Parts: sequence; structure tokens; C-alpha cells
Amino acid sequence: MGERRYFGTDGIRGRANTHPMTPEVALRVGLAAGRMFMSSDDRRHLVVIGKDTRLSGYMIEPALVAGFASAGMDVLTFGPLPTPGVAMMTRSMRADIGVMISASHNAYLDNGIKLFGPDGYKLSDEVELKIESMMDEALDAGLAPPDKLGRVKRIDDSQARYIEIAKASFPKGLSLQGLRIAIDCANGAGYKVAPTTLYELGAEVFPVGVEPNGLNINADCGSTHPQALVEAVRTHRADIGIALDGDADRVIICDENGQIIDGDQIMAMVALDWARRGLLVGGGVVATVMSNLGMERALNAAGLTLERTQVGDRYVMERMRQGGFNMGGEQSGHIILHDYATTGDGLMSALQVLAVMVESGRAMSDLARQFEPVPQLLENVRFTSGRPLQDAGVKAAIAAAEARLVGVGRLLVRPSGTEKLIRVMAEGDDEALVKSVVAEVVAAVKAAG
Repeated sequence: MGERRYFGTDGIRGRANTHPMTPEVALRVGLAAGRMFMSSDDRRHLVVIGKDTRLSGYMIEPALVAGFASAGMDVLTFGPLPTPGVAMMTRSMRADIGVMISASHNAYLDNGIKLFGPDGYKLSDEVELKIESMMDEALDAGLAPPDKLGRVKRIDDSQARYIEIAKASFPKGLSLQGLRIAIDCANGAGYKVAPTTLYELGAEVFPVGVEPNGLNINADCGSTHPQALVEAVRTHRADIGIALDGDADRVIICDENGQIIDGDQIMAMVALDWARRGLLVGGGVVATVMSNLGMERALNAAGLTLERTQVGDRYVMERMRQGGFNMGGEQSGHIILHDYATTGDGLMSALQVLAVMVESGRAMSDLARQFEPVPQLLENVRFTSGRPLQDAGVKAAIAAAEARLVGVGRLLVRPSGTEKLIRVMAEGDDEALVKSVVAEVVAAVKAAG
């Protein structure tokens, strides 16, 4: 695969107003992607654009719009809408391409541009590389003639459409009547749609993180800072707490006692429930190499498989599509329910947890431990130069560690996709063994790097 200059593992991302998150790059993305998805037939071509609540979205969006319109594409802008909502609308409005402006769970300082194809899926590496190769062409290359420029409209009903789609994913005949739900929207893209959906399904809703000001997205709130949710659950004596991240594609749950429930427990709960009801397709779940061994054992005990991919929700989605699975996700709370969405959806995942809770009549704390997680330890080691994983000493340490864990655990050593870091993770039933194994590999990496 060619060298990526703009696109990383999840679209283009960086600090706002520094390369590559500048209006110029956004303009180039619009021009290149617009030209790429314009076919030669004479119909109007359409791009839909959503964003989260970051201040820099006001700068990135008009630049993208100008790029697409000058390539001859019509543009519909949605304003704040969850990432999965933009993916859905791309497909349901028959757009040629969808764009989400967001840096997900990062602070307001960052922003990003994610692209979806007409089918609502994130673009493949190949297509992204093709767009990249067109981005450095002259800014006046391939522009539309004056009578073929795109028209631009703001669409205000996209949030209402998304709410209806989300509500339709909740099992018919069930209601949230009588439930007290705290929801933290991270001052992000879900700040209107998520509380409204829960309210319309019958719940008493206590929202926090619903006052975005452009700078407070993910700031001490949302799924990456669950303390705000825990406090809301205690203050309002809620039956359950739900925390989304800034673009609402991931979720963390908290029980009525303030205990945090991660993506692995959520996946296990919903997968086992779906399997019992004959709704789970593919005979198992797709997760990443980071998911806990305890989840794998719980699924295996129920006759289900756990397929693992490298870290990144796009790799989970690819494996789900290849193997015909309808559920997959990450420990971080990125959960993909393929019956309803083409990418992670925090709100819809939360609705499935609520469905299990309502139907079983049990308290959240009672459902929270679907499996006993095995001790898991992750350490990041910074290095300055070279390729530590090629070092003979590191290879020997990894081989020795793997030998010690055979049958009782597993080891994972991988480079970070974005920084000069080696991530060393081990898990197993014996915590002392896990600690000792990680320490040995970390020491070898430090000695090499």
C-alpha cells in the first residue's frame, strides 16, 4: 500500500488550523472527492455533510462545501449529527458520498474529516489513496463550468430522521416507561438526538453534557471521562447511565451503583441475548485483539465464536461483512449492530442494552457482569528511533513471554498507528504472571529503543 500523506486509520485528523486540518486541505478534499464520485452521467450528484459541535467545524465545513460545489456536486449540510447518522443519511438520501467533520473522542483542539461511500460504509484504503493522489493537483484542475456548479442547502430534518431510525431499532412492544436514565452526550454530536430518543421511548431522562459551546466537547465528560456520568447517576438515582463520545459512535454504560460497564461486557450481554432470541447472525461476534479473554470464554461456553481483528472499527466492520456477522465492536464501546447501522452507533447500542434490561426485569448491576474479566495489563513504551520490534532481544523476550502464557493467557505487542509507541498488553488468569511478562517485554523494548 502507498504511503499515506493525509488519511490515517480513521480519515484525516489533526490539530485545528494546522496542517492537515486547515481550510486549504478541506477544500482539496472536497475537490478531489467530488471529482472522484462524479460519474459521467447527466444526473445531479449529491454529497451530505454532518459535523459535531467543535468550533473549528465552522471553518472546515464551508471549505469542504466550496470544494464539492466547485466540482459540480450538490451539497446538503446537516449541522450536528452523530457519525452513524451521517452514514445512514448518505445511504437513505441516495447521496454519492457522505462526510463527517469530527475528531470523535478527542478534545476540541483537534478535528477530522471522515468519508463514507454511497453504501454508508467508510471508504476503503484504496479509494482513500486515490483521493489523496488527486488532492495535490492544482486547485483549478477539473472544475465544473459556471452552469454546472453545485447547489448548497441546509437540511433541518436530519436529526428527526435519525431519531426515528434509532427508535425503530428498539424492540417493538417494549417501552422505557418507568426507567430513570442519565445520559452524558459529551457536549457533542448526540446532544439533541440521544435524550430525545430516550424520552420518546418513555424514559425519564436526566441529560448532562448537552450544552456545547464549541470548546467543551469531551471535556471532563462523555465515554472517555465517565466520572461525570457516575455523578449524574448518583445525583438522580438513575437506573442506568449512558455516556456517548463526541461524535456519538461509542458508548459506555454505568449501573445504578455507579459501576462502569465497558464495551466487552456490553457486547457479551447483547450477543448472548440475541443468540437466545435467534437474532445473532454468523455464530459469534467480531472484536479486536484488545477484547478481554473472559468475553471469549463466555461466548465459547454458549457455543459462540469470537473472531479477532487488528485495532480499529473499520477492520471489525470488514471482517463482519466478509463473515456475515451482525455484531462486532471494541472494548472502548465502539459497537456495530449491522442490522441497523454501517458503523459504530452509541445510541443504538445503548437501546439494545436497555431492551435486555426491560425484558429481563433485572437491575443493571445484575446484568453488568456477563463474564469475569481476566487481569489485563497494557503498557506503552516510547522509543526515539529504529524499529524495536525487529530487535533480536525484543523478539527473544516476546517468544519467552508467549511460551509462559501458553494455555493460560495471551500476549499482544504492537506499534501505535499514530505515535512512536510500542504497546505491550498481556492478560491471563494469574495476575502476577501477567505483570511479570509485561515487565520483561517492556524492559527488552526499552533496551532496544
